[in-house]
Amino acid sequence: MNDSVRPILNLLKLAEKLKSELRHSWLSSGRRESVAEHTWQMALMAVLVHRHLQRPVNLEHVLKMILVHDLVEAEAGDIPFFETGSRKEQKSRREQAAIENIRDMIDPETGRELYDLFQEFELVETDEAKLAKALDHLEVQIQHNHANFSSWEEIEYDLVYTKMDAPCSHDELLVKMCEGVKKDAEEKMASNGIDIQRVKQKLGIRDL
Repeated sequence: MNDSVRPILNLLKLAEKLKSELRHSWLSSGRRESVAEHTWQMALMAVLVHRHLQRPVNLEHVLKMILVHDLVEAEAGDIPFFETGSRKEQKSRREQAAIENIRDMIDPETGRELYDLFQEFELVETDEAKLAKALDHLEVQIQHNHANFSSWEEIEYDLVYTKMDAPCSHDELLVKMCEGVKKDAEEKMASNGIDIQRVKQKLGIRDL
């Protein structure tokens, strides 16, 4: 077999694990979301929003970054945002080791591209990385809004108000999306008996 083919097949075999690596989020059908499904939804969101941003982005670059950003979880696994303990503490180290292994699995040019895309996403300095990071946070809450409320944990009431705002703050459209997603979350919480004002008061949030 051509020397360039086997490394590609090997990396695809590793990446296939993302189809069964489950996240904390649940689907409206009642099963948990896979990492691959999270990535797909983010990519679709990028296609839908990129023309409406204040600052133009390279969509191809954004999509590549989205495809790569959670590739490390094929080795390191998914860890919920709010988890604490040793797994969370070791997350960065495990993900760095994973992306180095992925880089070395494939030809040098492609390996370097994958590695650089992952690091760019983590650093959140470019316009493309800022968009990808914002979509990462938005997708989580959108999926929570789609799921049965019984899948929510109490800490996620707070995250409606604390997790999305900062990543979305650099662009007017993303701010509006954040507010829309937040409104949907509030309606879901209120319809399930959660005192929205009490949650806000606990967080020191005042309505304008």
